[in-house]
Amino acid sequence: MLVLVINSGSSSLKYQLRELADDGTDAPVPVLAQGLVERIGVPGSGVPDHAAALEQVEAELAEATGGRTIDAAGHRVVHGGERFTAPARVTNEVIRAIERLAPLAPLHNPAAAQGLRAMAERWPDMPQVVVFDTSFHQTMPREAWQYALPDEVYTEHGIRRYGFPRPRPPPPPPPPPGGTSHDLVTGLAAEHLGIPRGEFRAVVLHLGNGASATAIRDGVSVDTSMGYTPLAGLVMGTRSGDLDPSVVTHLMRNHGYDAEELDTLMNRRSGLLGLAGEADMRQVLENAASGDGRARNALDVASYRLAKYVGGYHVAVGGAQAIVFTAGIGENSAPFRARVLDRLGALGVAYDAEANRARVAGPHTISAPESAIPVLVVPTDEEQAIARLTWELAR
Repeated sequence: MLVLVINSGSSSLKYQLRELADDGTDAPVPVLAQGLVERIGVPGSGVPDHAAALEQVEAELAEATGGRTIDAAGHRVVHGGERFTAPARVTNEVIRAIERLAPLAPLHNPAAAQGLRAMAERWPDMPQVVVFDTSFHQTMPREAWQYALPDEVYTEHGIRRYGFPRPRPPPPPPPPPGGTSHDLVTGLAAEHLGIPRGEFRAVVLHLGNGASATAIRDGVSVDTSMGYTPLAGLVMGTRSGDLDPSVVTHLMRNHGYDAEELDTLMNRRSGLLGLAGEADMRQVLENAASGDGRARNALDVASYRLAKYVGGYHVAVGGAQAIVFTAGIGENSAPFRARVLDRLGALGVAYDAEANRARVAGPHTISAPESAIPVLVVPTDEEQAIARLTWELAR
């Protein structure tokens, strides 16, 4: 079965073509083609919209498919609100619902809807499936997802913690073969340690330009650092993470900020970019090693915030059996992992510096033998997980 995985951004379209066997697992050569179309809608780019981007993708896929028909397409969508608690087959009503949820993810949901409409127009007979970043965290108890606001703010406006990267579908464990990043990594970590998925307790750290920490108890999410939108929680590439709400009202009342300017400030100009002048962790680490004080401060703030979440989630899960690093920074930045782990000595965490620096394929342990909590690095493969979920629903 050929499955096309699509991730539509406001000005980009990332794709990957994977081949799955009849049982939903990857065939021997699973990734047949992949690519990225950028600058969609940018004057002079030659790609005026997502429909034009798909024309370009179709041309690039022609050789990879060898004349075979693509059986289904799976799309990553950031926010499903309370409407979508699991992956869904795409219909016009599903697309409209995703558009109605745009205020919860204004940078992501509108672009996803554009990609879905363009796909439906170009390949009307191809089954399409949407997989939501928020689905994984539907297992959080009310004590974790409710804010201490008047109840009508939730009941009338839907203001609550949703959580983001990345989803898994219900039911509770044992899970189906699919699942995306947090779910996939949770299963791989439990398997690596020889612990049944349904008994596994962990803190999973998904660290990239967007970042989140998730508390895993009995194999499912019980709390997560992202909230009503992906802005909350950790220090990210351009996002502030947790912030006293009074900062927002102060900037509005006393410094003339409007809602649009505040949104830009917190989502696009903050985080590592705001602290260090660079959004890329690799550059921040390089600048810090060269003596840049702003970069060092940014790393201190980011690692301190993350260590606090690890400590809190260690309590939330009733004692973590693992701390798991994943995604771009989590998998590849040994220096940043070391900065975080250096702060966790009070939990009895000890790591092997050589193992932390080593480049190893697949899940591996970087903690020292005497560490009270094992520390793992587990590579994620979001496209594979979305392809499997698509296979399950489309077959």
